[in-house]
Amino acid sequence: MKQNKITALTAFSFAAALALSACGGGGGGSGGSGSNNSSSGSGSTGSGTTTPSTSTGNVSTPQYASASAQQAIFDQINTQRQACGFPALTENTLLDQASQAHADYIGKNGGTITDDEVSGNPGFSGATYADRATHVGYPASSVVTAGESAGYYTNATLSEAAYGANIATAWSSGVYHVAAFVWPVTQIGVGWNETTYNGFPEAHGVITVTNLQPMSGSLPTMFPCEGATGVPYKVVGETPAAPNTSGAWGPAVALGANSGDTIALTSATLTDTSGNVINLQLLNSTNDPNKLIQAFEAVAYPATPLSPNTKYSAVVSGTINGTPFTRTRTFTTGS
Repeated sequence: MKQNKITALTAFSFAAALALSACGGGGGGSGGSGSNNSSSGSGSTGSGTTTPSTSTGNVSTPQYASASAQQAIFDQINTQRQACGFPALTENTLLDQASQAHADYIGKNGGTITDDEVSGNPGFSGATYADRATHVGYPASSVVTAGESAGYYTNATLSEAAYGANIATAWSSGVYHVAAFVWPVTQIGVGWNETTYNGFPEAHGVITVTNLQPMSGSLPTMFPCEGATGVPYKVVGETPAAPNTSGAWGPAVALGANSGDTIALTSATLTDTSGNVINLQLLNSTNDPNKLIQAFEAVAYPATPLSPNTKYSAVVSGTINGTPFTRTRTFTTGS
């Protein structure tokens, strides 16, 4: 019998429990509107010190251990971003430190999935993702800093890399967590912590993404990628919950553009191979009740789960900076 600690569930090909804590971003001269994870602090410029650069800590070749959860998360996010036309991410070791500190904080505080930290609690290193990045020396003056946190528990026997890959898949389907796949950012740090529950591993993954840079090409760019397979057909437990849902809902179809752009959706549908049409919920920065969606992104999603192992055609229309656009994609859900 499957044992659940976290009642939130994202559908994979095996029994698993997963919880997502809301992401966000903002702050700084190149970002969108602020949110609960924003910061506009800057590095020290006093005598004998230098202001840290956003390139400090960048590594040209990922340094995560082979077959580690961190490597799996990095690879999965980067592979999907590049396949869809979003810029590749570079590992930043300072962001690794900030993300690792938050993963350890989650582990030291009962495994509760949270984006924020409370001063005085074990392992506290900063209230927000931006605060934690600044704490380890990353500049927060002119970048958007956002992050994702997830917890994952199953009594199946999995490798560490499989845990990481499945957490990344969960982020990709979340209304508020797909941001890591569609924001015009270029740097990432990954943290990982494992505890146990009833003798089984309970994994906690954290990422921090930063450094907004202009994207080229025809914007906005759409996610999932054309021909994507294994897309989760059901999402449960994202915090906050997707608006206008009750119980489980379907995976996010998202669009991203540059930091100065504004996307507004006017319609979005999914059509399966039998011709059944599903009208999607539309979420922009202007109608998001949780104020987490940035102006340069937008999300459409089904209010109820999709069918497993099914091919869907997505058609999304809207405006970018007032100019109409339509984007189409096909993808197939997993089992």
